[in-house]
Amino acid sequence: MSTTDLAPGANLAALRKAHGLSQGRLARKASVSVSLLSKIEVGDRALTPAVAAAVGKALGITMAEVLGRATVARDDEQRLSALRSAIRDYDLPLRQGVEEQRISAALESAGQYRDNVEVTRLLAMLPQLLREATTYAHATNTVESWMALADVYSTVYWLAARHRWMDMAELAVSRQRWATEQKTNPLGEALAARDRAGAYLNFGDVETGLMVVDRAVTAAQSTLSGTERDIAVGILNLRGMTLAGRLDDKREAAREAERHIRSARNASASFASDIDVHGLTFGPRNTFTHELATRVDLGRPQEALNLTDNVDAALAGLPATRIAPTRINLARAQLDVGDRDGALENLSVAWGVAPQLARIHPMGREVFRVLTSLHRRSNAKLLRLSKVSGIQL
Repeated sequence: MSTTDLAPGANLAALRKAHGLSQGRLARKASVSVSLLSKIEVGDRALTPAVAAAVGKALGITMAEVLGRATVARDDEQRLSALRSAIRDYDLPLRQGVEEQRISAALESAGQYRDNVEVTRLLAMLPQLLREATTYAHATNTVESWMALADVYSTVYWLAARHRWMDMAELAVSRQRWATEQKTNPLGEALAARDRAGAYLNFGDVETGLMVVDRAVTAAQSTLSGTERDIAVGILNLRGMTLAGRLDDKREAAREAERHIRSARNASASFASDIDVHGLTFGPRNTFTHELATRVDLGRPQEALNLTDNVDAALAGLPATRIAPTRINLARAQLDVGDRDGALENLSVAWGVAPQLARIHPMGREVFRVLTSLHRRSNAKLLRLSKVSGIQL
């Protein structure tokens, strides 16, 4: 997979030319209009995940490749290599033992880095944490120790998916599932299925991802009870609504999305506020963020914008990992309804909340590119955001 600093729409244009295809021919192969493809390439329309998946299929590549893998600094390349090595050594514990307190403290730090979207610090600590969690799990062989290892692999998946390192993401979810299977752990298996479905989402294979979600929901309902069942079913349905919103058949997409939205709402109703579950967030507020994103993917931006008239209150208490993407989705919805100033404002908030995430978030970069094209460099806020983000106009 190539690495690029291009925004997704511009990367699509480069890929089309590299494959020697005209806009007309690619549009026919991807079953999209030539007009839409042309607007995406010049920056008048944003490249959506659904169109990226369709173009990927037409080119014989993944949706993640169309969006473009995020670049990393030279020092981070070395850390990335060390992380890959640690993943390969999944069944090779260190010779020296590791204390539980060390693992607990490291997991807490990793969780904070993830919540605050400090991806550089997270990447720096993950190789050693993964090796030590592997050693601890093999030595103690308890449900808790294997779940701790699964949590590390879940974080590896999160980091890899955000950068579109899909080979690593796919391997991480396989290792995560393997860790949860070492000792019977229905909740862990449900969370692993959630991440596995996410890998299918990143590849653009939403149908298979939905199959994984539905099968995992059925298993969770039969093996879990009470709060754990609500957590598992709820988190799986958050993934399910995202997948459903990107189905090609928009009628089916709406029907399936509403099914998952209802189920997630029902599961979250028993929680007064959002809670942290093995590095994930679940509750009414995170359910709101997923529903908003899904309605934007369904091509219903006004419905998304109508979900709340107080965004700050709706997002209160959520980590930056949820706030920044929601602001980006709001910016995308506002762009779709012609509110350029509102889109720029929400995009600026996203950059302020989580600059490292906004820099690598494909839709964040894409909305910025389209706003740049539409404003023709005449907007002072856009110029300031360009300076802060380091993205050239």
